[in-house]
Amino acid sequence: MASTIIIKPVVTEKANTLSTKLGKYTFIVDRKANKIEIGKAIAAMYGVGVESVNTCVRPGKRKYRYTKKGVIAGQTSATKRAIVTLTKGDVIDFYGGMSSDENTAE
Repeated sequence: MASTIIIKPVVTEKANTLSTKLGKYTFIVDRKANKIEIGKAIAAMYGVGVESVNTCVRPGKRKYRYTKKGVIAGQTSATKRAIVTLTKGDVIDFYGGMSSDENTAE
C-alpha cells in the first residue's frame, strides 16, 4: 500500500537543503492520498517517525514543440508533493551510503 501512495522522492537542490538543514523530505505522492495516509506510508517504508506532513498540488504546464509539421501543443500532468518533517534524529538516506570514492573506476 505504501508503494502505491509514494511515487518517488524529489531530489533537487532545494529538497536536499531542506533535508540537511531542517529534516524535511519531499516526495511526489498520489493525488488522492491524504496527509494521514502519506505519513503512515513514509513511516512504514523508511522506518522513521513522522512529525508533520504538508502537501501541495502543482498544476500541469502547457508545453509547445516546434517541428517540421508545425507547432505541437501538449500539457504535463499535475502532481502532488508532500513535504514530510521527521522526528528529531531520524534521517532518510536516498543514496544508500554512496560516496564519490566508490563510484570511481580504478
